[in-house]
Amino acid sequence: MYQCLAPSSVISWAKCCIPVCLLDTGMLFPRESSSREVKELNGRWDFRADKSPNRNQGFEKAWYKSRLAETGPVIDMPVPASYNDITQDPTLRDFIGWVWYEREVVVPARWIADEGTRVVLRVGSAHYYSVVWVNGVKVTEHNGGHLPFEAEIGSLIRKDPTQPCRITIAVNNTLTLDTLPPGNIQHMDDHTKYPDGFFVQNIYFDFFNYAGIHRSVLLYTTPKAYVDDITVVTDFLDNTGLVYYKVSVQGAATATLKATLMDKNGRCVASSSEPSGVLKVVDVNLWWPYLMHENPAYLYSMEVRLMATDSRSTYEDVYTLPVGIRTVNVTSTQFLINNKPFYFHGVNKHEDSDIRGKGFDWPLIVKDFNLLKWLGANSFRTSHYPYAEEILQMCDRHGIVVIDECPGVGIKDIRSFGNSSLTHHLAVMDELVRRDKNHASVVMWSVANEPAAEMTLIKHTKALDPSRPVTFITDSNYARDRGAPYVDVICVNSYFSWYHDPGHLEVIPIQLKTQFENWYGKYQKPIIQSEYGADAVAGFHSDPPVMFSEEYQKAVLQSYHNVLDQKRKQYVIGELIWNFADFMTVQGITRVVGNKKGIFTRERQPKAAAFILKERYWRLANETGRLPVWTKYPCSF
Repeated sequence: MYQCLAPSSVISWAKCCIPVCLLDTGMLFPRESSSREVKELNGRWDFRADKSPNRNQGFEKAWYKSRLAETGPVIDMPVPASYNDITQDPTLRDFIGWVWYEREVVVPARWIADEGTRVVLRVGSAHYYSVVWVNGVKVTEHNGGHLPFEAEIGSLIRKDPTQPCRITIAVNNTLTLDTLPPGNIQHMDDHTKYPDGFFVQNIYFDFFNYAGIHRSVLLYTTPKAYVDDITVVTDFLDNTGLVYYKVSVQGAATATLKATLMDKNGRCVASSSEPSGVLKVVDVNLWWPYLMHENPAYLYSMEVRLMATDSRSTYEDVYTLPVGIRTVNVTSTQFLINNKPFYFHGVNKHEDSDIRGKGFDWPLIVKDFNLLKWLGANSFRTSHYPYAEEILQMCDRHGIVVIDECPGVGIKDIRSFGNSSLTHHLAVMDELVRRDKNHASVVMWSVANEPAAEMTLIKHTKALDPSRPVTFITDSNYARDRGAPYVDVICVNSYFSWYHDPGHLEVIPIQLKTQFENWYGKYQKPIIQSEYGADAVAGFHSDPPVMFSEEYQKAVLQSYHNVLDQKRKQYVIGELIWNFADFMTVQGITRVVGNKKGIFTRERQPKAAAFILKERYWRLANETGRLPVWTKYPCSF
């Protein structure tokens, strides 16, 4: 019988509280500098799925102790990528359990020779439980997908510098009632209907359960004494920018430090020699969202230079962090960025594409940002999990505002509300805030999508980061009395005339108006229409409109927009279409090769609805009166 190998360690999280309550170790994005090097391990890895009945043969026979090819047959597998769509093997596409990756790496000799150099192995994301070995020695494990984890491996590779560095990673995509997202394994024991050992992974979310190593695997170096973490919180007063910062140092009892803030031209605008404090920027250039200002997404660079000495050596570490100076505030009717009303006109997305699954892919990311800007979108929500760090860096650079969501989707079963699942959920929020706290583009945290309870998570996240508002995503058909009083913004998903009263477009004006008035009347908080839409099969047309036609999708959008135009002048502060692009789902009678609610196809070609949204979003942007004339009719970016 199949069973998931249970995690063998319990991680305790220590916290600090100045100025943002976070974990006591940093997770700075690896950047090269005069003191740091980065080596990508992307490409072809050896791969083997553990297809034994209990899925534990790899652990029972210790596959990590020798080359993976010596344990049995291996195949080629690209990293980063989901493994599901790479081969022609249907059992691998829907495989549940442990899979094993391995690669031998040549480590630069200077890294090995210099014992004052830390060598760190970092995995950007693997779904969902991972165990990592180097040369047969376990170095770390991690519970949860979508977020990075790492381990220092310098001492291991220095034991025998003549041998290659063999990295083995076991990844398990099993979902249980305690994981994020949750799920459960159902065994079918009726041998008159099912083969021996037959089981299925039940999930409670509407996207495919892609698995594997989804983001880059890296080796990077730092000196023995190094900058471990940086936290920035920004503000401004009149024309002076304020950058409150704190630098955490590891590996040195005493050290000297200099923080220098530079503008886009490399000119120093403020500096300090203290590990924490405030940098004041005269004649500040604020970070503005796309289409909200003629000079959006202005980024400064904060260079932190560390000097430390021990009995044998002197260490210098340099790390540079992009910094956007901006403020975020919420009133009972408005969302304010830099004290100006901001209206979210954007999309929901998925990390999803043909063949790659959830695997990180630069061409796709750049294409998506071109489409977002063509569309006139100024924002998106990371539905329903944290996206790659490189995507948030693009948002910082282009002024795309982000609602950053954790993987808390499909939390419906009462058994998912015990202490074990709550502890994991809180730890994931810690990791998310730790990773993304310095991104100017991230303006709000979302603790879950349509959960059955969320109060503890909201309070915890507010304590982690008081500088940003917190929300959860609710369904318009449920009364969320437990969590709604604690959020700063209410985000509502509704699919009138689709999941409710399908085919009846005439109900949208009544039901949507009622939805808004009920929520605002009860809580007096601004509202975002965080999901709405309808499936449309590209190229299917019907007049009068019928469900699944492009005309019906257009009609749904236009009906929603009519009500949104009334309420956005009162307390509705945003609208996010579901979805940016079609995406894959589990096979089922309600889905024909995936969810077709995208305004673009999975291949990123526009449906008729994309042009409806483009016209609307550019009109909304130009109503602000703060755009230069040339942006009224965009032609290229």
